[in-house]
Amino acid sequence: MNIKLLLVGKTEEKYLKEGIEIFQRRLKHYIPFEIIIIPPLKDTKNLSANIIKDREGELILKQIEKIDKVYLFDEKGEEFSSRGFADFFQKNMNLGTKSIGFVVGGAFGFSKEVYSRVGGRISISKMTFSHQMIRLMIVEQIYRAFTIIKNEPYHND
Repeated sequence: MNIKLLLVGKTEEKYLKEGIEIFQRRLKHYIPFEIIIIPPLKDTKNLSANIIKDREGELILKQIEKIDKVYLFDEKGEEFSSRGFADFFQKNMNLGTKSIGFVVGGAFGFSKEVYSRVGGRISISKMTFSHQMIRLMIVEQIYRAFTIIKNEPYHND
């Protein structure tokens, strides 16, 4: 199985980029993992939130067309414990899933077309975090899930 993390826009903060890179390197020991950056839209000042979501949605859909299962990180999604997230990956591996894609959308969320194409939604927390920060948290949780699967000492209950 391979994992793709699709991100709308770039990670701007240096400390977050460095953290993401650390866990991205660590993940390579467990599973093929790729981050795909969907470039931010330009000249959006005069566009409505719905137009922005639709345009970002078109770019997202182009990237996910060859991914077996796609999940959105969304505030209304299912919440997992770290062990539950590890179980999620283990079940997908047991089912022979070839690729899983996770998408972090833009500031306004996702278009209806994107919602209709995905297998589910996952919420990191009931709290709100910046789109920049959530990226690091996702990569760390994916790494944590694989250390749990491998029974390694990174995670403590």
